[in-house]
Amino acid sequence: MADPSSYRPKPGQIPDSPGVYKFRDEHRRVIYVGKAKSLRQRLANYFQPLASLHPRTATMVTTAASVEWTVVSTEVEALQLEYSWIKEFDPRFNVKYRDDKSYPYLAVTLNEEFPRVQVMRGHKKKGVRYFGPYAHAWAIRETVDLMLRVFPVRTCSAGVFRNAASAGRPCLLGYIGKCSAPCVGRVEPEEHRELAEEFCDFMAGRTGTYLRRLEKQMMLAAEDMEYEKAARLRDDIEALRKAMEKNAVVLADATDADLIALAEDELEAAVQIFHVRGGRVRGQRGWVTDKVEAVDSAGLVEHALQQLYGEESGDAVPKEVLVPALPEDTTAVTQWLSGRRGSQVSLRIPQRGDKKALMETVARNAQQALVLHKTKRASDLTTRSRALEEIAEALDLDSAPLRIECFDISHLQGEDVVASMVVFEDGLPRKSEYRRFQIKGFEGQDDVRSMHEVISRRFRRYLAEKEKTGEWVDGDGEVPADTGPEGRDEEGRPKRFAYPPQLVVVDGGQPQVAAARRALDELGIDDIAVCGLAKRLEEVWLPGDDDPVVLPRSSEGLYLLQRVRDTAHDFAIRYQRSKRNKRIRTSPLDDVPGLGATRKQALIKHFGSVKRLRQATIEQICEVPGMGRKTAEAVAVALAQAAPAAPAVNTATGEIMEDDGGTTA
Repeated sequence: MADPSSYRPKPGQIPDSPGVYKFRDEHRRVIYVGKAKSLRQRLANYFQPLASLHPRTATMVTTAASVEWTVVSTEVEALQLEYSWIKEFDPRFNVKYRDDKSYPYLAVTLNEEFPRVQVMRGHKKKGVRYFGPYAHAWAIRETVDLMLRVFPVRTCSAGVFRNAASAGRPCLLGYIGKCSAPCVGRVEPEEHRELAEEFCDFMAGRTGTYLRRLEKQMMLAAEDMEYEKAARLRDDIEALRKAMEKNAVVLADATDADLIALAEDELEAAVQIFHVRGGRVRGQRGWVTDKVEAVDSAGLVEHALQQLYGEESGDAVPKEVLVPALPEDTTAVTQWLSGRRGSQVSLRIPQRGDKKALMETVARNAQQALVLHKTKRASDLTTRSRALEEIAEALDLDSAPLRIECFDISHLQGEDVVASMVVFEDGLPRKSEYRRFQIKGFEGQDDVRSMHEVISRRFRRYLAEKEKTGEWVDGDGEVPADTGPEGRDEEGRPKRFAYPPQLVVVDGGQPQVAAARRALDELGIDDIAVCGLAKRLEEVWLPGDDDPVVLPRSSEGLYLLQRVRDTAHDFAIRYQRSKRNKRIRTSPLDDVPGLGATRKQALIKHFGSVKRLRQATIEQICEVPGMGRKTAEAVAVALAQAAPAAPAVNTATGEIMEDDGGTTA
């Protein structure tokens, strides 16, 4: 625990200007980001006697080891920079709202030649129009099914679209009139795009125009005694009205607004958002967060606005945002929202009428979400805490291992030897800190040597960071996981292996545990516990012990260790398989200098297979578009030097199959 006075800035060092500040811990990780109209006044509040600080603030300042700041010109710039840093550094003491689930959206891919209507989750893509979010994907599909009668827009995947185009026959929706079948040329691209834009207009709330137009067409058809057409239009109108009824009218027709409500207690807070477009509730979402910083309702609202609109622009930011409490600097937040929308945004508390009544409904939803979250989490927190306590007791640790790292080795008969490292914090997986390794110190199969190498490399990097000797030279062959690195460099940005665990778990028995302990001893690390979990009898092995520690089968501690071990095992196997598949898919053309993917594909397309390409002359290779004589000679040499692949054999008949197919390069 650090003494805040040890890193308190000297008097006069802090400017009396707007800015954003960062607190860092002893490992240089950013643990808190804040903004202020006056940096001098705000930072002075953190260096009061600990007894006068809020308990959460006191915990933060005693965890921190340094503070730094950046001066900006205006409060709006401070708001933008604060959001960027919170997103970049993921500080542990900042309130961060996380979706309690991945909400589905109704999306129209206007960035394609033939726009497609589909359900989408995750990050929003440029050029795609989104409506929602919805609580359930089936609600989107029901709405789309009703609207396709009137707006027969494409809903099929790219593969289905291509197959239908090549076959010259549309899919079932094309035959029953729920798709205009652009795949077979029934409509031109311009006509289909117009249908998609009309679909978007209707979903955006401009419903009256289309209903009146269809009603007029129905009356004209009836007057002309075209009763079948009139009946079809009548059914279309009914389908659109049913689609509209799924979103009840709650406000005036022209209202576009987001309503944000909070429910909170001393430890946690829940936020609920209703998205109202054209007077109808078009979507709903909610988040729950731990109150890891001393923050009031106004601060929670400001964090929610940053989370909700930090990546949005244009119409995704509504004209009106209704909140239960105004942020501390309402003017700056309003200017920021207006800048993201591109026009004026109203941020206010509803006082009366329909908007206040709807806000009360949103608040009830927030309260129910908080109660449900607490009901689910109470048991979960208790179980995780008991598991960590059981592990600490069984392994004779001084305290519960809040950070556990597990290592596993994977290979196939001694080839493509790799290792994995997974991280669990507070009993939960921390996927952003998973790591993968290639074993390069030796060839062949030796799990013990592999474990020693991986542990040595991981903690050698940790010591380099701890001693702050500068940047690492990346020569050990670590391969970052897909989720990206999470340790921090001196600027607080992600960097690998910067944070030590309390417990290292290895997949294996006595030999693997001894190798891991030996690697740590060689590096002079004696404050990290090591254990191994053997699969055969699920025994826990400790360094130097001849007998394993046997945890009860019903032990929560054993269950957590099994989960950590199995996660590392699966992660290692996935990496090993990807390396093997990549090696199998290699082609002799890969080694030809200057031959890129486009020209490789052109060669294979021209000759049909690598075998036929190998039989071609240099002059024949030069006939391929884009192939010069020098490159053609290099291709011929590479194929001549590479051993031909073994012939395929029909296992049923024993017949040797000729390689005349289109082998990919």
